[in-house]
Amino acid sequence: MIFGRVKPLDAILATAQKKSLTRSLGAFQLTMLGIGAVIGTGIFVLTAEAAQKAGPGMMLSFVIAGFVCAVAALCYAEMSAMVPVSGSAYTYSYAVMGELVAWMVGWALILEYAIAAGAVSVGWSGYFIGWLNTSFNITIPHDLVRGPFDGGSINLPAMLIAAVITALLVKGTKESASVNAVLVAVKILALSMFVILTIPVIRTGQFTPFAPLGFAGISGAAASIFFAYVGFDAVSTAAEETKNPQRNMPIGLIGSLAICTIFYMLVASGVIGTVGAQPVFGPNHEVLSPGTPALSAACSAIHEQAVVCSKEALAWTLKQVGFPFVGWLVGAAAIIALPSVILMMMFGQTRIFFVMSRDGLLPEFFSKIHPRFHTPHVITILTGVFVTLFAAFFPVGLLADVSNSGTLFAFAAVSIAVMVLRKTDPTRHRPFRTPFIMVTAPVSIIGCVYLFFSLSKETILLFFGWAAVGLVVYFLYSRSRSNLGRGIIDVAEPDAYVDVPGTH
Repeated sequence: MIFGRVKPLDAILATAQKKSLTRSLGAFQLTMLGIGAVIGTGIFVLTAEAAQKAGPGMMLSFVIAGFVCAVAALCYAEMSAMVPVSGSAYTYSYAVMGELVAWMVGWALILEYAIAAGAVSVGWSGYFIGWLNTSFNITIPHDLVRGPFDGGSINLPAMLIAAVITALLVKGTKESASVNAVLVAVKILALSMFVILTIPVIRTGQFTPFAPLGFAGISGAAASIFFAYVGFDAVSTAAEETKNPQRNMPIGLIGSLAICTIFYMLVASGVIGTVGAQPVFGPNHEVLSPGTPALSAACSAIHEQAVVCSKEALAWTLKQVGFPFVGWLVGAAAIIALPSVILMMMFGQTRIFFVMSRDGLLPEFFSKIHPRFHTPHVITILTGVFVTLFAAFFPVGLLADVSNSGTLFAFAAVSIAVMVLRKTDPTRHRPFRTPFIMVTAPVSIIGCVYLFFSLSKETILLFFGWAAVGLVVYFLYSRSRSNLGRGIIDVAEPDAYVDVPGTH
């Protein structure tokens, strides 16, 4: 199960102590960071994408995706409490399964965090454009609010919000967390208003047929809606900046996921029960894929009189059931609050890069810390540039699916690492222990594999192509320049780094 050189946990902890970030986050802030990362584009925007794939069956899609995240969260909680340093799945893999696996996990996490931030930026843009049109009758040219793969030229609003969040993250972690707490409160208030107004007017007939495309449609929607839960693991990337991480990390991870799951089920019920959620079919009764010109044309033909056609699904639903002003408020809340998700995704990406640079797998200047703001400013700015480009040119559905592929790979790696470490280091202190580990972890792995292969063929091929590029980069650059490869010792013991026989 070990591939390449292994960096023991004691060495990882010692390295973090020598070049560490400031510990400023408590349990409440971590939970708020988790909710901020999870509740966002997935529920505000991708509800329409899920409805097009599964119809009312997206209720079951939420359950499937939420269950896989729950068992993965239990595995994450044990590792993050035991290894309270930045790096998330990358760091855990390094300690248990070796440098090659760790590199591939870190490479995959780029798909999760950076592309997810781009997806949420595009989702925010959709609400912002709709809000401008509703509030002030301002219509921005189509070419300036959609990328070339979504029928336009460039998405300027999405680029703008990504740039603003980059500047905030350069300013400081504590300041970012404080702003995030306010944005989370706005999101929870908006979703609560939606639930209170829609649940009483639910019509059971809207749930029929429940699965118009069968279980395959539900599985495909679960793989896409998985994006709605992505983000709780970003809490683990803040371990090195957390006060009392052994106690606070499990609270932040599991608490944020539990709160978000409750909201998701209530909101999905409100959408389906009030306006319905049946897919739109083509002239030959074929299912029109989300984010394609064919679906856009069909939506234009029916004047967007379907939730699957909306770029602002929740606000649109409230307008249809007679609450236009509240719909306007929910749209405004999404505009205010969705940036918290972008913030958390970019936060996670920069911390992954920070640790990979600290380990020598990426250039050392990536881990430079700003002398005044005490943040990894170089990699934050670089990440911001890439997120801005993703947001400018790609549609939200495509970005979300690609992000999910990287996330599922990382989740499976952490689940394997927890089991392996129970066998190889059983006496190490574990402030939190995953219950029924030999059941929970395998279920998490199976669930991740199932959802991965429920993604579109194009997404799966893109993931493997990205992985191939990662392998080339590792063997041409990172392997020879890593601290392990150069024999750099960060702790007192001369054998702090272990070379597995046969890996040279």
